[in-house]
Amino acid sequence: TMLTAISMSAIATNGVVPSGGSYYMISRSLGPEFGGAVGLCFYLGTTFAGAMYILGTIEILLTYISPSAAIFKAEEAGETEAMLNNMRIYGTCIIILMAIVVFVGVKYVNKLALVFLACVILSIIAIYAGVIKTAFDPPDFPICLLGNRTLSKRNFDVCAKFTESNNETKTTTLWNLFCDSSLLNATCDDYFSLNNVTEIQGIPGIMSGVLADNLWSTYSEKGSIVEKKDQPSVAGSEEIKMGGLPYVFTDIMTYFTMLVGIYFPSVTGSNRSGDLKDAQKSIPTGTILAISTTSFIYLSCIVLFGACIEGVILRDKFGEAVNGNLVVGTLAWPSPWVIVIGSFFSTCGAGLQSLTGAPRLLQAIARDGIVPFIQVFGHGKANGEPTWALLLTAGICEIGILIASLDSVAPILSMFFLMCYMFVNLACAVQTLLRTPNWRPRFKYYHWTLSFLGMSLCLALMFICSWYYALIAMLIAGCIYKYIEYRGAEKEWGDGIRGLSLNAARYALLRVEDGPPHTKNWRPQLLVLLNLDSEQLVKHPRLLSFTSQLKAGKGLTIVGSVLQGIFLDKCTETQKAEENVKALMGVEKTKGFCQIVVSPNFRDGISYLIQSAGLGGMKHNTVLMAWPQSWKQTENRFSWKNFVDTVRETTAAQQALLVAKNIDLFPTNQERFTEGNIDVWWIVHDGGMLMLLPFLLRQHKVWRKCKMRIFTVAQMDDNSIQMKKDLQMFLYHLRLNAEVEVVEMFENDISAFTYEKTLVMEQRSQMLKQMQLSKNEREREIQSITDESRGSIRRKSPSSPQSIGQDAQALLTDYREEEAQLIHDRNTASHSAPAVKASVAAAVPEKVQMTWTKEKFVAEKHKPKDSNVSGFKDIFNMKPEWGNLNQSNVRRMHTAVKLNGVVLNKSQHAQLVLLNMPGPPKNRKGDENYMEFLEVLTEGLDRVLLVRGSGREVITIYS
Repeated sequence: TMLTAISMSAIATNGVVPSGGSYYMISRSLGPEFGGAVGLCFYLGTTFAGAMYILGTIEILLTYISPSAAIFKAEEAGETEAMLNNMRIYGTCIIILMAIVVFVGVKYVNKLALVFLACVILSIIAIYAGVIKTAFDPPDFPICLLGNRTLSKRNFDVCAKFTESNNETKTTTLWNLFCDSSLLNATCDDYFSLNNVTEIQGIPGIMSGVLADNLWSTYSEKGSIVEKKDQPSVAGSEEIKMGGLPYVFTDIMTYFTMLVGIYFPSVTGSNRSGDLKDAQKSIPTGTILAISTTSFIYLSCIVLFGACIEGVILRDKFGEAVNGNLVVGTLAWPSPWVIVIGSFFSTCGAGLQSLTGAPRLLQAIARDGIVPFIQVFGHGKANGEPTWALLLTAGICEIGILIASLDSVAPILSMFFLMCYMFVNLACAVQTLLRTPNWRPRFKYYHWTLSFLGMSLCLALMFICSWYYALIAMLIAGCIYKYIEYRGAEKEWGDGIRGLSLNAARYALLRVEDGPPHTKNWRPQLLVLLNLDSEQLVKHPRLLSFTSQLKAGKGLTIVGSVLQGIFLDKCTETQKAEENVKALMGVEKTKGFCQIVVSPNFRDGISYLIQSAGLGGMKHNTVLMAWPQSWKQTENRFSWKNFVDTVRETTAAQQALLVAKNIDLFPTNQERFTEGNIDVWWIVHDGGMLMLLPFLLRQHKVWRKCKMRIFTVAQMDDNSIQMKKDLQMFLYHLRLNAEVEVVEMFENDISAFTYEKTLVMEQRSQMLKQMQLSKNEREREIQSITDESRGSIRRKSPSSPQSIGQDAQALLTDYREEEAQLIHDRNTASHSAPAVKASVAAAVPEKVQMTWTKEKFVAEKHKPKDSNVSGFKDIFNMKPEWGNLNQSNVRRMHTAVKLNGVVLNKSQHAQLVLLNMPGPPKNRKGDENYMEFLEVLTEGLDRVLLVRGSGREVITIYS
């Protein structure tokens, strides 16, 4: 308690403490949840403590002051039952009386408190006086021993086996208790026959040296006989039960921790801080002095009792050996009545204090409005006296009194108090360690180590006293905590826990900063690009549903959006947009952050978001956006230009891109697919993104029942059977369950349909003239491309099936000049599986070496084109020459139509189709044609997710 007092003084002197005492300190330092939970527990503790004090008052009244006042007599019912019923009736009367006193006003309670205090001080002085008196005149207080066993004097009066009167030996009542008849030759208890009966003084006095016997502990089992050490005793045969014999038995098993639990509740707190003139001055001095005084009195009394009183009496709980007399009363001077009256008033006063303090505490909690259902108790009389709270407190006290036997409730109260003290210490330690700018207590004699020690001791004491009660108390507090967190109003009190979270977040961010995550830890950290309408409402809410399905609450989500204009003019709109987006995120259960950027044009805004969203290691690595449905309307600002540029920017930023087409058809979080497939069309290996996404989606309830299917495309000279085996093996190593299918696609004649599509595409494009490059420029262009590709190519993951019919070069690089591509295609492979394996083997070093010469280039240029070389995969390595209706353009469109046909054939009824997304052309003239291509590629499919990898492996076969 002293350590807690130091912590409390530090908190109390750090600003004004209104009513509510420790609750106020904890809630302002550790936040409303902790404050409310501990405050309500402390309130219950104080209230039930009040009930205990009142029961104590009645016990003193009926046992020592006026036994005749009992309404229920012990003869009618059992002794304990009669006592409990008396307590219930008298207790109810006293509670009503006390409640009226408290209701009339605190000033009367304070006046009464002075009277009670005077009585208590007098009785304490009386004890010290009595101790001094025993030094020269110890009181006559005999106790009776048989051998070394203490006898209970309730059933006999003479402490002897027989008495002599008129030369006649008569047996005593004691003899009858141990023998079968009153005759001298009767059969007696073995131990009784072998040992003498002796009478000794119960209070031998301070000079008697009894302290030496009492110095060490004497713990005993339940039901054992209270024995005096160093007293002669002859053991008898112990077959006979001792239950009926008049020994003094211990009623509970004793051990150090249990005694700590019994002793601890006699320490109190600071509930009426609101009534103090200057709480900042009074709390430190008052509390520390109070604890010092009481500690001194407790400790000195313990030592003095041990020095004056026989150990057997000290261990005799109900005073059986002294006929139920009050030992301390007998010790005190001038009269036992001083002690009886003193303790009566002391319990009375403590009960009154509880009834005064508890309602104020409840009122303080209610006024803070953190627990909705107790807000009514915040009201009171005009002068602020808590009337309603007092009624509730009296009601709870009454419950305690009706239980009457409060031994079962007592331990949990100690737990509530200890928990409160623990949190006061924690609050002080947290504030000190965080070095909060606002933490400047006037009280300087504190240190976080002291608070920490106090906290640890409180926690240890809780479990020492009674581990199961400690757990119950923590469970109750935990339930209140969760309730406040769930229902309570948002309070910003600048509490330490929030500061702690900020510190922890900062620490974690700095730790994460070190480098890119390992492949095993890679997960999509999303930047979701939302479109807002003129009212600042989200156009496609399903994009957020899809986000929460993909994330299942894990990882980072930043929801970004762009407002067009100038920030100074758009401040209010930005706030409105942010509120709308946050509200929607709440509805869709998307856990993440919202970032609205104002930019003169839409295109730059998105670029800013891609570049700067996130912080340190918590940056996004994947961008999720919706396909621009109305991209063909020229005046549309979300037009294809913005879209294609966004694709380019994500690639430049080495981020993955997910484009959801037909987003409004995607499921909400409430829907559940009971069957169906998630189809993956794996055309180019992109670091495993395509494999990872369905796995993540299937963690969510919406997609859980869907099966995963993986399709890959084989060409004329690929070995499809081997391909399927390799792919199955790859998936087995990746620990993914999926069906594998290899679809064969052969080059047929280019259908008229394709030509027609191409022509439409050509007419739409305004850039009909192809840029005429001189020969030198062309060569320079090719050289730059090769340099660029050297830097960016990574070798294909050795674990992936080598026969996906795509050479290492074309895996990850997207921008290729047509000629460069052709030469490279010629050089490295004719798409057959063995050749690809060879090319991968050659590519084992991290970079693919390529050498270009002018001669080679010219030779390649004049070779006839082989239509089989550039297959359907060309579409994923877009070439720049889209301008005029050239052969490759038609062929590429043909491939898209063909591939679309194949996908439709297999996946038309799939719940979701994932496709590799081809890279945009290097030459911007072909942008519009590129959009047309993607449109053709995904035509007729309900829900499509176009996936473009970031160029790094995101899935691994290693554990």
